[in-house]
Amino acid sequence: MAKSALRKITMAVLAPAMAIGATVGLASAPASAAVWNSCDQWGNTSLNGYTLYNNIWGSGAGSQCIWANSGTNWGVWANHPNTGGIKSYPNSKKVINKTIASLGSLTSSYNVTVPSSGAYNTSYDIWDTDYDYEIMLWVNYNGAVGPLGTSQGNVTLGGHTWTVYKGTNGANEVFSFLRTSDSSSGTVNIKPILTWITGKGWMSSSETIGDVQFGYEITSSSGGLDFNTNNLTVSSS
Repeated sequence: MAKSALRKITMAVLAPAMAIGATVGLASAPASAAVWNSCDQWGNTSLNGYTLYNNIWGSGAGSQCIWANSGTNWGVWANHPNTGGIKSYPNSKKVINKTIASLGSLTSSYNVTVPSSGAYNTSYDIWDTDYDYEIMLWVNYNGAVGPLGTSQGNVTLGGHTWTVYKGTNGANEVFSFLRTSDSSSGTVNIKPILTWITGKGWMSSSETIGDVQFGYEITSSSGGLDFNTNNLTVSSS
């Protein structure tokens, strides 16, 4: 699936903030009053070693607001029209900055509550520091969405079975791992996935993994839908 350069490098946080659907969106934040929320297009903050982004990057987007109780407990309310094309990728990012070869371990646990309607995927987005390579791990998905590239078959890695797709969006190589059944919680051992990719010759083990993002790639959520990250942890050694 093609990625916008704005979303790819998440440098658009430098652009002027745009308040989108502020009144409706903030009303959708938890009644317990989150420690941070934003309806700005590029709204972002750092909490507990994680950076949160609202990240509304696609064309034809509607309203979206993000809230957070911590860097590992946050959510999004989004009302994007029922049209094609990715509208946003609200996410939480953990910086790694280690080469694949030097990583002793890279793991993550997730627990989410996602809607039964709409078109979206819940995914990890893992980048090297030069943004030449993108590794996506889809743990669940719904509606008319699909990965970029061609199928490379199934593989069991990191505690899950995935269908692997390989492609390019013109700016970087994209390796997408789609879980063969939807999951709302679990633990992913990411290091073996990276090792498998390097073993295929698709990427060098000397590449430095810059950051691990986790969030919701939303295509449509007409009427307003909630995406809740009940817990997320990313750890490396």
